[in-house]
Amino acid sequence: MRRPTIGVFDSGFGGLTVLKALLELIPEADYCYFGDTARLPYGSKSVETVARYAVEAAHYLESQGAQMLVIACNTATALALDQIRAALKVPVVGVVEPGAEAAAAATKNRKIIVIGTEATVSSHAYRKALEARGLEAREKACPLLVPLVEEGWVEHAVTEQVARIYLTEAFTDGFHEADTLVLGCTHYPLLKPLLQRVTPGHVQIVDSAESTARAVAAQFRQLVPLALGDTEERRATPRLRFFATDSTEKFRRLGERFLGHRIEHVEHVDLKE
Repeated sequence: MRRPTIGVFDSGFGGLTVLKALLELIPEADYCYFGDTARLPYGSKSVETVARYAVEAAHYLESQGAQMLVIACNTATALALDQIRAALKVPVVGVVEPGAEAAAAATKNRKIIVIGTEATVSSHAYRKALEARGLEAREKACPLLVPLVEEGWVEHAVTEQVARIYLTEAFTDGFHEADTLVLGCTHYPLLKPLLQRVTPGHVQIVDSAESTARAVAAQFRQLVPLALGDTEERRATPRLRFFATDSTEKFRRLGERFLGHRIEHVEHVDLKE
């Protein structure tokens, strides 16, 4: 039997933090990653446009042999998960529910703060998921953090100052004692050490990239039994294929920061408008 393939989709680079976590948890799979870099950011687009773009990319990954799809994009998960699931024949996992589940497990006083992009926060996807679990949630948009991460300023004094301002605003008005911070954007795991420094000491940080990888691992092992052929095949390194709709050189350069190791080759894909 061939190794199973997991497709990972994002509007750009942030989803590579999810792929990084998946590689650690499910090394027995191969991976196709699709970054819709020509059409980002999704955050400023309408629900209909995001759904159309995401479904096109998801179909492309399905055509490349993906037997399971991970929507490693908070905006696409928040705005279009149902449409993506309806359009595909394979199981689809988004980033919001696993993040909410991990926050519910982490909190002791049931007060959660979620930071994310404007679009994710405006959708209230995390708040709804957390309130459905009986938790009190406050969402805080932090629009400056994504460009700072993409600039490579993950330990810069400016980034620390910006993060401190956002979090000071978040931890006010009845949320001083919130004990859990959910990173509701896949760029933010790169800022985890910095965010740990500027967050009150009693706060636990929940990384939705790691939470999603754990949720995918649980579902993957039910769907794809480990009868992967001979043991030699099972030990082989995952095959990684990368697709981008804009500059492949830029994707390689920026993508390596998120993935934490070299990206050898990126295929350019043109999706029809």
